[in-house]
Amino acid sequence: MLSDVYFPRVNGVSTSMQTFRCELQRLGHTVRVVAPVYDGAPGTDASGIERVVARQVLFDPEDRMLRWRPLVRHLATLRPGDIDLVHVQTPFVAHYAGLRLARRLGVPCVETYHTFFEEYLFHYLPILPRAAWRAVARLFSRRQCNQLDGLVVPSQAMREVLRRYGVCVSMRVIPTGMPSDAFQEGDGAAFRARHGIAPDQPTLVFVGRVAFEKNIEFLLRVVAELRQGGYPELVLIVAGEGPAQEALRRLGVALGLTENLRFVGYLARGAELASCYQAGDAFVFASRTETQGLVLLEAMSLGVPVVSTAYMGTRDILAAGQGALVAEDDVAAFAAQVRRLLADPQLRARLGAEGRTYARQWTAAGPAQALLAFYAALLAGQTAVDGDE
Repeated sequence: MLSDVYFPRVNGVSTSMQTFRCELQRLGHTVRVVAPVYDGAPGTDASGIERVVARQVLFDPEDRMLRWRPLVRHLATLRPGDIDLVHVQTPFVAHYAGLRLARRLGVPCVETYHTFFEEYLFHYLPILPRAAWRAVARLFSRRQCNQLDGLVVPSQAMREVLRRYGVCVSMRVIPTGMPSDAFQEGDGAAFRARHGIAPDQPTLVFVGRVAFEKNIEFLLRVVAELRQGGYPELVLIVAGEGPAQEALRRLGVALGLTENLRFVGYLARGAELASCYQAGDAFVFASRTETQGLVLLEAMSLGVPVVSTAYMGTRDILAAGQGALVAEDDVAAFAAQVRRLLADPQLRARLGAEGRTYARQWTAAGPAQALLAFYAALLAGQTAVDGDE
């Protein structure tokens, strides 16, 4: 696996890679991950990840981009027979290096389309109109994807988008899924106490990268609507870090929400993050750009009911109508669904129980087997795999 991003950088790409890597290794396969070095010297770290020199990305300093020459030198040590397949995870330097490596070794090259760039680029490079960036993203994606032997997409919605772009390479819809041991139970009451939230205070939770494309601004406006409509003490917990944080703080002040917001930063997976989820009466989400939306399943797995819009990857998760209320992409309509949930303890309990059961259907073992089947088809030379499941 080649990627321009990996842990300690926390995002969906890193999570997906780690989940599949662990599942594939559990099934007896060898997975080599080549990823950027963030701190320290290049080399192989304690978890067996091979680290290569990378540079910061100007418009997003949290991210990295692998340096071409050190990466090529690193990959030059591989010989035919060393690996069976190259799986690229990012469409930047890793994409071109992965293609080059696969062609040199005569093995298939597959890539996962993790990011809906059409709705992403404008937030970071507003030097062109949004429509222009959408056209660039579509052209870029079509050219890159059609260079591959196979493409993994996390949701049916993303597959439909790429087909409209003109991507004709074989595609399989394979969501990441949830590791069976992803979350232990937390202590929501203790988390509330640590952050000055009363036991009976209505509380919403958002977990994710604090980035412009996550549409967290919308959630702040929902809180403002609810604050004026019967819930003056409502709290929104925002767990995560990212480039939009200061802009959101300023918006919170402008909306008069200083006492209603808790920015708690990045929380490592484990008891503290589980406690954060379970501190909420509901988990709220309104991103329009998710290719799958694993945080919805994480909340459900902990018995936290969800209120979310249904776009792109979140649409697949919410289609079953379990564990969640689906809301329109409208502040008043979304606030009405949150108000409905906050006012009805029985509804919260029912959705929480449903969500726990439903999330178990999304364990990572099935997706890992599906990924292996796709690998096997590509290795057998079936470049036009039937079904595009």
